[in-house]
Formats: sequence, C-alpha cells, structure tokens
Amino acid sequence: MSAIPPAITLHALGPSHPCRTVEAALQLKGLPYERIDFALGEHVERMTEIYGPARTTVPGLLVGEERVHGSVAILERLEQLHPEPSLYPPSIAEAVHEAERWGDAVLQDLGRRLPWGALHYRPDALGTFVGGGPLDEAGTEFARKVVRATWRYHGITEERLQDDLHAFPAMLDRIDALAADGTIGADHVNAADLQIGATLATLLTVEDLRPLMADRPGEALARRLFPDVPGQVPAGAFPAGWVPAR
Repeated sequence: MSAIPPAITLHALGPSHPCRTVEAALQLKGLPYERIDFALGEHVERMTEIYGPARTTVPGLLVGEERVHGSVAILERLEQLHPEPSLYPPSIAEAVHEAERWGDAVLQDLGRRLPWGALHYRPDALGTFVGGGPLDEAGTEFARKVVRATWRYHGITEERLQDDLHAFPAMLDRIDALAADGTIGADHVNAADLQIGATLATLLTVEDLRPLMADRPGEALARRLFPDVPGQVPAGAFPAGWVPAR
C-alpha cells in the first residue's frame, strides 16, 4: 500500500512573480496543492509567524509540516518530491541551476522595483493589476499612499530606478545568450524558464519596457509560460530619457 503524499500549501501574494514561478512548477508536476493569499502588508507578519524570523517574503510552501521558503528552495524540494517532469534536466542541470539563481538573485528584484517605480508616476494604473481599469480620483489618491509605502518597503528611489533601467538591456542580452545555448526557451520547461519567465512577464506590464523586450527570446518565453499576468502601466510613465533606447 503506497504512502499518502503530504498535503502541500502555497502561501502567496497576488502580484508576486516568484509565487507565479512556484505555482507554475506545481502545475507542471501535477501536484495538488492549496493556495492561500495574504493581503499586501499583512503578509510580512503572517510569513514570519509560519516560517520564522526574517522570513517575511513570499512564497512559502508547507509540505505536510515541513516549511520551505523562497522560490529556489521550493523548486528544488518539488524536484525531490516528484522528479518528473524534471525542472533540472540532467544534460543541462548545472546551467539551469546557475541561470535560476541569477534569475532569483539579480533579475527578480527588477520585477518589483520597475513596475512599482512606474506606478509612482501613473498611480491610476494600479487598478489594472487587480483586474479592473484605471482608478478614479479617489482611488488614485489611495493608490499614491500604497505606492509610497511600497517604495519604502522595497527601498526604491529615483536614482535606483535609473540604475535599474540602464542595467536592464545587459540583462536582456544575458537572457538572449541563455536562449541561444539552450539553457532556457526549449520545449521542456525547466526551473530557469520559470524563474526568468515570471519576472519578464511582470515587466511586460510596463509599456515603457516593451520596446526593449520586443521580439526577443525573453519576451517569447514570458508570453508562452505566463500569458495572463494582469496590469498595464501606460507608455510615458517614466520621465523622458530614463528608459534607454534599444
């Protein structure tokens, strides 16, 4: 008689791209799970309660009583639980691990700072990220408060945004190279595809960034794996001259 598999619970935040990474991996492997979404702001206390001190961010995964925190650790644990289909194909496993870690440690933060940065200049667009349209005057005033609080939480400044924008083209070049050598973008979806694709799908919500991404492997990957990410910050949100020309 086979053992009953442990129950899996994903603790998440609606707009979080690392949570999309983990959920896509769960679905790819066909593992049943329950998803619990926390409210923005509330998630800090709730994650600490469940996963311990300094574990304030999503995603978190309960595998029975086992607590696993962070998208990289979670994907590795899912691979142990259910090896097929593999997130780390043996022939390219080392390259996938390296690309996944880069996607988590370097690229992922741009998926937070650049959309929230753009929303500072177009707070009315916040409504599109929760399935609605642009906000009215009262809603926009509330959105400004949310955006200001989020800037403080993520340490966003105008100087940091400009640095991020100028660094982004080189990151896209690296993604092009990963696709060219077969590490990402193949038919067999792997961990690096999910890490990088989820962040790029979030960045596609900022129209100012789309010309930099257009017709490149990263854009194709994001649209293939994460076609339904909500949100649209209209072009012209960032001040003139901030977004580098392609």
